[in-house]
Amino acid sequence: MNADKIYAESIANEYTPKDTSKVVALKKLDRKAKRPAEIFAYSFGIGSALLTGIGMCLSMQVIGSGYPMFVLGVILGIIGIAGICINYPLYLKKLKQGKDKYAFEIVELAKEISEAAE
Repeated sequence: MNADKIYAESIANEYTPKDTSKVVALKKLDRKAKRPAEIFAYSFGIGSALLTGIGMCLSMQVIGSGYPMFVLGVILGIIGIAGICINYPLYLKKLKQGKDKYAFEIVELAKEISEAAE
């Protein structure tokens, strides 16, 4: 009997209009500040790893053949490794930019939430 009541309430909650609370708005702002840095880091990291892999394939002559392809493979591999190495510092820089951009709004909203809780 109690399980039926809980199930009925959970179904009813799905159809009731949701109130956007300040906590939900704070979470959205936090994600909005962090998401561009994460997207950049994943994209840049994947691209750098693929470039490294292509360089390895060329240098081991899995694809292509001859000395020019070997040299091209080494160059591409070094560029890919350099990209992998600078990915995390670039991520931190972009994350700081995103946090700086939304810092005022997030701090103000957090103050409102903490004052309302008192």
